[in-house]
Amino acid sequence: MEPQKVGAFIKELRKKSGLTQKEFADKYAITYQAVSKWENGINLPDIALLKQISQDFNVSIDNILEGEFKKPRRLKHLLIMIGIILVFLSLLLYLIFYKSNTSFNFKTISASCKDFKVSGSIAYNKDKSSIYISSIDYCGIDNKNLYNEIDCNLYEKNNDTNKIISSCNNKKNITLENFLKDIEFKIDNYSKICNNYTNESLYLEINAKDKDDNIIVYKIPLELKDNCSK
Repeated sequence: MEPQKVGAFIKELRKKSGLTQKEFADKYAITYQAVSKWENGINLPDIALLKQISQDFNVSIDNILEGEFKKPRRLKHLLIMIGIILVFLSLLLYLIFYKSNTSFNFKTISASCKDFKVSGSIAYNKDKSSIYISSIDYCGIDNKNLYNEIDCNLYEKNNDTNKIISSCNNKKNITLENFLKDIEFKIDNYSKICNNYTNESLYLEINAKDKDDNIIVYKIPLELKDNCSK
């Protein structure tokens, strides 16, 4: 690893994105002097910043540390395509299984909050249930804010107790709209049967931290269409 090559590579990434040293520094909450030292091979970013730069500019950490772009990783692209196909086949088999098994019933899940549109369902029988939320869309007042960090959790409310039953991966430096594009929840073989759910006993909570470290909380009650039959 040659610091000068690493610095030159970071400089190339910055310029290709049309960012000044100050804009690049502001993006990662550091000083432009630190960016200048990187680009001149005096210092190197720590591993956390390297990881974030890698994600933001769609390059591998190895590329950054070696200071050059490698040939396109066709194997990686192939594996991604295979992964997508496997997910599709798994979902198809999942749907076929439940449709062919008449002991399972379905109820749809939607949002009772006017600012969010949620699509999902519960597949259930007398012993267990599976929860699947396929999409969450923000439809409130136009919000293009870039948040330092966003995370979300799926809660089950039981009297005065709130239990997290699933969480999504938190993401940094992202708008709410882009964050929600990749969010889904899938909970198989959940022990609580559908008949125990009441309307709005499930809810989503999204926590968005802005540039001033203020946390905005979006609470989205989920509506179970009709009651679950026994």
